[in-house]
Amino acid sequence: MAEIAPAWAALWQRAGGLVFQHPDWISAWWRTTPHQDRRGLRIGLVWSDERLVAVIALATFRRSGIRVLEWAAKDHCDYGDVLLAPDCDPQILRQLWQRILDDGGFDLVYLNRLLPDARLPALLGPAAPGRGTILQPNHRSEVSYRVAGAWPGGAQWFESQSKKARQNYRRGRKFMEEGGALRFRLMEAHEAREPVLERVAALKRLWLAKHGRVSDLFDEGSTALAALVSVLAELGLLRIFVLERENEIIAISINFEQHGTMMAFVTTYDPAFERASPGMVLMMDYIQWSLDRGLTTVDFLCGGEDFKRRFATHSVTLSSVMGGRSLPGRLAALADRARHATKSWRSEKPSKQAELAEE
Repeated sequence: MAEIAPAWAALWQRAGGLVFQHPDWISAWWRTTPHQDRRGLRIGLVWSDERLVAVIALATFRRSGIRVLEWAAKDHCDYGDVLLAPDCDPQILRQLWQRILDDGGFDLVYLNRLLPDARLPALLGPAAPGRGTILQPNHRSEVSYRVAGAWPGGAQWFESQSKKARQNYRRGRKFMEEGGALRFRLMEAHEAREPVLERVAALKRLWLAKHGRVSDLFDEGSTALAALVSVLAELGLLRIFVLERENEIIAISINFEQHGTMMAFVTTYDPAFERASPGMVLMMDYIQWSLDRGLTTVDFLCGGEDFKRRFATHSVTLSSVMGGRSLPGRLAALADRARHATKSWRSEKPSKQAELAEE
């Protein structure tokens, strides 16, 4: 990866890729991911002479005896896709995909978080006879909420919110200001990030424990968050917003800015101030900050949480594909479809019975 990183980074720049497809992001994940003994990299490359024109960054992971091929850095990538040079024929991706299938080393393919304009769907359809897998749309989907509109600035966006939303914002700030001066700010590039990242991880562990969830990104002693944030900083994309009271951090949002869009990567707050909704206050502050600086969109990335939906002007559905390469993989894909069909039938059955009762 170190050897091809310069060519990969140059392609990323030409193709207008998101940070999730940058070689440094993949490398940072690979260096810090736990259970590396259960993983393997599968990086597909297309060269035209000495020029790299396409990359698909994948990795294998063993689950319940099945070797699954998925996006590299999947757990830390909100949008997955291939990189393709603007002047390259998209059909080359099918040849690259066939090479990945021929090399093997996996049973099942599952690629998710595909934006509607993703390049990957070019791979859908039958593989060569007797060779590999047919990628098919999968039933799993996720949602991404965004704020986008024609507001001249942040103040106009704020005034366009409901009366209740504006009141909650002002009430939250007033409550937090009772113990000292409250300040919203963007961290300077020269400031030490380590104490802030440690604070983020500690607060996230509290939240995860409360909701019965896990994430190795915030494990005590893990260097994953710091490594990924360093990539954002080195690429000039990092934007860390904080809400402070007398130098005490109450809420933090680790964001990055790309393609005229502010993207919210990790957001957390101190539960001691939950009554004041500090996460909501910080979100409204950085939305206004972004619009004041001419950004056209604020993207909350993956996740259908209610606090994102509350401010979103529209949503995007992220799709997924699946396919079996080996017999165990094909059986696993078949079982997945069967479980989904059974679940859908059971959910529809009560409504049909209610309709009959009404008749």
